[in-house]
Formats: sequence, structure tokens, C-alpha cells
Amino acid sequence: MNFEFATAARIVFGEGRIADVPKLVAALGTRALVVQGRSGRAQPVIDRLVEADIATTTLHVASEPTIALVEQGAARARGARCDVVVALGGGSVIDAGKAIAALLTNDAPAREYVEVIGKGQPLENRPAPFVAIPTTAGTGAEVTRNAVLMAEEERVKVSLRSASMLAAVALIDPELTYSLPPDVTASTGLDALAQCIEPYVTPNANPLSDAVAREGIRRAAGALRRAVRDGSDVDARHDMAVASVCGGLALANAKLGAVHGFAAPLGGMFPIPHGVACARLLAPVAKVNVRALRARSPQSAALARYEEVARLVTGRHDAGIDDLVAWLRDLIDDLEVPTLSTYGVRDDDVDRVVVAARKASSMQGNPVVLTDDELADALRRAI
Repeated sequence: MNFEFATAARIVFGEGRIADVPKLVAALGTRALVVQGRSGRAQPVIDRLVEADIATTTLHVASEPTIALVEQGAARARGARCDVVVALGGGSVIDAGKAIAALLTNDAPAREYVEVIGKGQPLENRPAPFVAIPTTAGTGAEVTRNAVLMAEEERVKVSLRSASMLAAVALIDPELTYSLPPDVTASTGLDALAQCIEPYVTPNANPLSDAVAREGIRRAAGALRRAVRDGSDVDARHDMAVASVCGGLALANAKLGAVHGFAAPLGGMFPIPHGVACARLLAPVAKVNVRALRARSPQSAALARYEEVARLVTGRHDAGIDDLVAWLRDLIDDLEVPTLSTYGVRDDDVDRVVVAARKASSMQGNPVVLTDDELADALRRAI
């Protein structure tokens, strides 16, 4: 078996580790661009950086990062002579910071480097050092090698991707997630679960990605409901932070599948939070995948892996694939995740979403090639 496993140069995990940011950043540079979301939660970190004599320039990411935004961010960083990028926030903020770090040292327009709509050219130069500090437990973006960006003209999400885009430091402090509201805890947590399940059933799985995927599935299954119902449950928050990192590690090294293949175009066409799209598609895609595998590839190892996922999430040794689909459906309903129709997706949209989903890079990791009718069936079940 041949495989590779790559991740951030350094992963720092634990409650209270946010206090380590100044010394971690100081080891990488002297002038930082701090990328943050709308909450203003980065201000204490900025204050600590200033106290450590690290000059700071800030950039706010109000929503999904666009190609134009990250180009503006790179220009701002160059103007301030920044030599390190720090991103503190959810997946959108971290992806923005990751892309800015890449563009800071590479002068061509971003469209030269992005997939699907661009040329997909490799980066000429190594990105600036990047420090990722997630405030949600879901995307795992702090340990992945791509940044998801919105191409506004085409209304599609695309990736800027390079192995060199892995963070110099990924700092995960579960305390930063304690104040997340229940709906965000649910949607991001279900994204984390999806990002552990999909890499586990993909043909691209390897022994190391399997190990972290199993751990992430186990922890998310036991902690997600508790974290949503009681945000002050420290153990549940801790386990969800671990599950999020596991999902990021797994997807970065084993690919995803049809859940994320759909999520990318849906997020471009409709105002659907990424985690909500993934959550609503989890059970339908599993059901359609298993049906297709049984019909066309009954010896596939993915079927046994789906059965193992069923045992992991239910805690039952006799659980089967049907139990997994039922468990996922019940979990998503229990957590009151909105349906896709809430965001304007209608049956008339199915065909064009399917066409766009086929082009998504994540679709390449699905354990079986689904027909258009099968993809449409899965999507309709999520609407």
C-alpha cells in the first residue's frame, strides 16, 4: 500500500492554549495580518500580539470569503509588509486567511490558481507562514491544504489548493467554542461528522486516515447532542473539537464524497450554510450510496465500512447499514437542522445542481459513481 499523510507543521491542542499565540506567532514573523470574523473575538489576541511587539493589521471576513476579498486581503498585507497571517474564526475566516497567505507570496491573480473555474496552476512560491485558530468545531480547515472561495460571477464555490498551504501552526482551544449558539454547534458539528464518515468509506482511505476518522466518528456520535443541548458541557465541547480536527486530517488525506460534492454548488447557488447542507445530505447520500453499491459492487469494502460506522455511532455490535441511515436521520431531526427548502431549493433546481455537483472535486472520492438519477434522488430527499 502506498499513501501519504500531510498536516499542519504543528498542532497545538488544549483548553487555555490561546494564551500561547504571541510566542507561536513571534517564532514566525514580526508583522501579522489578523483575519477575523464579525464577532470581534480576535481583539484579545490582537492586544496580546501588540504587547509582544508584533505589529498587526486586521481584515474582517463578514461572510463566505470571495476571490475578490482574499485578493484585497493579500494587497493589504503587502502594503503593511506583513510576514505572517493569523486567522481566528470559523471555517470561512480560516479559509480566507489560508488563501491570503498563499497570495501574499504569489503575484498572479487568484483565478490562475483556483480549481474548476480557473487554471488550477500550482503556486510558484511557498505561502507566508499561517496560524489557524478555529472558534467552531466543524470544518477542520485548520489542518487542510485548501481554501474554499466563492466565485461571485459564476456563483460557485471553488478551491485554492496546494500542499504548501498547510498551516505552520494549528491552535485548537476548545474554550473558544463554549459560546457557540446551539444552531451553529449543530451545523458545524454535523459537518465534522460528515468529514469523518466520507473519508472512511472512500476508496482513497489509508491506515492513518482510518484511525483519525474512527476516532472522530466515535467522539462526535457521543458528544454532538450533548454539546447542542448544553453548550457549557466541557467534555462534549472538548470531544467535538477533537472530532473536528480528526475530520480535517481525514479529508485532507483521503478525500470526501457526494455529500460535499453537493455542498459546494449548493453553497454557491443558495444562501445555505455549509454545515446545514452537509447535515441534510448525510443520510440521503448514505442511503443512495449503499443501494448503488449493493446493486453494482456488492463486494465493495465500502459496504463493510458503512456497517462499521453504524456500530461506531450506535454503540451496538449488531447494528447494520439501515441502522446507520436511521440514526443519522434521527440525529439531524433531533437537532432541528433546517431542510434545504428553507433556503429556497426547489424540485425544479435539482437537475442543475446535479450537473454542477458532478464537477465538484469532492465527488471524486465517493465510494461508487452515482448516476444522475441517483444523485437527484439523494438531493430530493434533502429538500
